[in-house]
Amino acid sequence: MPKRPFIRKQKRKRHGVTFWDSEYASGGEHLALSAEESEDLAKFTRWLGRQKDEAPLSRKADVLDLGCGNGRNLIFLAREFGAQGTGYDLSTAAIAEAKRASAGLPLTYEARSIAGDLSVSPESQDLVLDMMTSHFLNTNERQHLRDEIYRVLRPGGWLFMKTFLRDDDLHTERLLKDFPSNESGTYIHPVIGVPEHAYTEDELTDFLSEKFLIKKIYRSHKHRAHGKARKRRTISIYVQKDPYK
Repeated sequence: MPKRPFIRKQKRKRHGVTFWDSEYASGGEHLALSAEESEDLAKFTRWLGRQKDEAPLSRKADVLDLGCGNGRNLIFLAREFGAQGTGYDLSTAAIAEAKRASAGLPLTYEARSIAGDLSVSPESQDLVLDMMTSHFLNTNERQHLRDEIYRVLRPGGWLFMKTFLRDDDLHTERLLKDFPSNESGTYIHPVIGVPEHAYTEDELTDFLSEKFLIKKIYRSHKHRAHGKARKRRTISIYVQKDPYK
């Protein structure tokens, strides 16, 4: 009997929550997952500590991490500054990992979407983190989240946000062309299979300044070499709830 030709079995695509659960369970098949804190967040804490007119993060500061993943950034804030906090993430695998890594620290976690109302009290948080998370929401959900962040922050509290920057990013141009969605500036992620939004700087600053005071902006660099795309462009923005409102 002749041998059958070898056909490589195709992996079944995983979308949304299933994708993230698989990533955390496998240690990161498609994306690099780290247990170390984000350098962008550490940079924010150093910047805040240098501001003469602003109080640095103090012991017992309350932090809400929207899209906490394995908890690495909350763990950093708890260990370095004595912060206490809450983390939300869609992935139950990520939440389970965060709970294991946070043993003995004043941190709690919940497997949930960041769309909809945030289950924390008004003016109860000193810092909210939105790091590469809210760009998965649609326009109305992003607006509601912004308003909810404003509601839960204390006067003078901070939002640290990092997201994709559309300006002059060749990767974003290609994704918007090849995988369009029904919203402007949003494409369907070819791996995760969900909508993902990329802001222009003007769009993001206009959006946030409706509620917050914009204090500092950092844009990533080295996104092109010899006219070709390299890394995705990102923008980190430090915004504050008006201390006097």
